Amino acid sequence: MRGLRIAAALLAAVTVAHVALASTPVPGKRQNHAHHTIRSPHAGPRSVAHAVPPTQHVDLRWTGSWAAAQQLPEVSNQLPPEALQNTTLRQTVHLSTGGTTIRVRISNAYGAAPMHLTAVHVARPMRGLLGVIVPETDVALTFGGHGDVTIPAGADVFSDPLPFPVAPLSDLTISLHYDSLLSQPTGHPGARAATFIAPGDQVSAATPAPYTMLEHWYFIAAVEVQGPQAHSAVVALGDSITDGRGSVPNANNRWPDDLARRLAADPATRDIGVLNMGIGGNRVLLDGLGPSALARFDHDVLSQDGVRWLILFEGVNDLGTLTREAPATPAEHDALVARLLVAYAQIVQRAHDHGIKVMAATVTPFMGFAYYHPTAENEADRQALNAWLRAPGHADALVDFDAAVRDPAAPDHLLPAYDVGDHIHPSVEGYRVLADMIPLSFFAPVKPPAVHRHPGKRK
Repeated sequence: MRGLRIAAALLAAVTVAHVALASTPVPGKRQNHAHHTIRSPHAGPRSVAHAVPPTQHVDLRWTGSWAAAQQLPEVSNQLPPEALQNTTLRQTVHLSTGGTTIRVRISNAYGAAPMHLTAVHVARPMRGLLGVIVPETDVALTFGGHGDVTIPAGADVFSDPLPFPVAPLSDLTISLHYDSLLSQPTGHPGARAATFIAPGDQVSAATPAPYTMLEHWYFIAAVEVQGPQAHSAVVALGDSITDGRGSVPNANNRWPDDLARRLAADPATRDIGVLNMGIGGNRVLLDGLGPSALARFDHDVLSQDGVRWLILFEGVNDLGTLTREAPATPAEHDALVARLLVAYAQIVQRAHDHGIKVMAATVTPFMGFAYYHPTAENEADRQALNAWLRAPGHADALVDFDAAVRDPAAPDHLLPAYDVGDHIHPSVEGYRVLADMIPLSFFAPVKPPAVHRHPGKRK
């Protein structure tokens, strides 16, 4: 019976219709005047208006070095009421690849009103001191040549290019001040990194004071780099396991961080950025904590500059939520598996349509996770998904995360040494094992075609 289920789901997945993604060209700008970047969070990737290069004939290729998936934080992860107006946020991110020039993407994607930023600064953080910057490295970002910017509700903006050399695996501190009253702040709750909240405009202060500290990011969506190397990037699309639940705050030991260190250590892959697009509780099919993987695919994958590879590692929350509140019938289990396989095939096809290679990751065990209280039927669903993922002809490559962290004596459970303790999230050592499973040969050197741009023309 399970074999029939897999066969039926396979047929449905293989026959899935292609989705045509709309592309909207963006006009150029005059020399030395980059302009605001405004986009809808669910628009196609070409609806992003990038800062435009000078008139000289140059190769201007941007690549993501750090990114975080954006969502509307749940009530418990929102900014405190006193921080909704006239506030400075200081946030530090860990870059994956380096460059000589940077730009920062800031998001008001889930805001209900325009947001006015009076100042956005970048600086190098003081080593070993959270929230403290090296004052002489503090530099203001501009937006179309201006120090402030108003971001419409539902939009993102890019800063102008800034000459600011950054090394691979280095940290960058971003301080921003807003004066407008915020509604529905956009953010990423699973930062696992310190954010300092201080009253007034303290973007240039060595240490903002007085401050409140939270472990959530707000408004910062990406840092992109540019340099002489032919950069490219891989997106890790996933849930809380990719987001790093159970990792050590401010230690950057999620599995995508470990992958970035491996790539940086190899001369053949050291110019590849790693963009962590994990959202805690995320599902493939349905919205919940953040939009579903299908709903956010354009924004979180296709709109990321330089992306050439995708690691797809989602599905456990779809399986768990099916029966969290009540048992499901066999037909409901079968239908969920079939829909997930169609969605996987859809994601792979949409990536391929944009020249992105896909590595699929098997779903790891979650038996014993109290929140989902999984049964043998949930485990059978997981096995059906993994059988499809392991079969040839779907993604470009497979990484068997299931085999890497399961307990050989109880394959429906995580190995205790790799279990953070809740029976679904890996430990720090488990995350390292996941990253070590990814073959670096998948990231074969790819020299992108030269991109020569001129004012008024976008290729």
